Amino acid sequence: MDGIHDLGGKEGFGPIPIDPTDEPFPNEWEGRMWGLAREQAVPGMTIDYFRHGLERMVPKDYLSFPYFGKWCANYYMLYLQTGVFTEEEILTGKTTRDPNAAPVAKTKDDIIAQNRASAVDFSLPIDDAPLHKVGDNVTTRAHMAARHTRLPAYARNATGRIIAHHGAHVMPDRNVEGHHVGEHLYTVEFAARDLFGESAAAKDTVTLDLWESYFV
Repeated sequence: MDGIHDLGGKEGFGPIPIDPTDEPFPNEWEGRMWGLAREQAVPGMTIDYFRHGLERMVPKDYLSFPYFGKWCANYYMLYLQTGVFTEEEILTGKTTRDPNAAPVAKTKDDIIAQNRASAVDFSLPIDDAPLHKVGDNVTTRAHMAARHTRLPAYARNATGRIIAHHGAHVMPDRNVEGHHVGEHLYTVEFAARDLFGESAAAKDTVTLDLWESYFV
């Protein structure tokens, strides 16, 4: 994405607080948000569309909301767009459906089966042969269209070396628009100093999984 939501490689946001004693969900509502996300109750949602929803948040909200607060705002939008519930139901906190309807109980086996089914393989067969091979040097594009993309700003117009080819996988930039098409995917290794300047350690590298159309 292009905009404030692409924070990779950015500085000036203060230290990251790390407390090894932290509970997985410091607040009860965060655990509930995680549970709702695992239910996959948004019809037709893909991982790319979920990410694109986060990228459309108002910058001020994106920078100030806690992690699961972003998820909550995004799911409000996704549920509204897909008709899972209405704006009135959100504002009133009350459902317009039958309040006496029995909840659907799930067993442990049901949940395990659901989790197994969510392990999606994003590889796709395509007719086009790969344009690059392991060992090739490639340079990324300097500019991307202002929509969802997995090429971060800090890795634009940079040259790296391909260290793996993964075949063809779903192209995120198109998937978010509803086009389920494949494109060759590579792992590219960059020298950290080529991305972040001389302040980076000389021996450090950064590896990114990048699609073929991200290269010039």
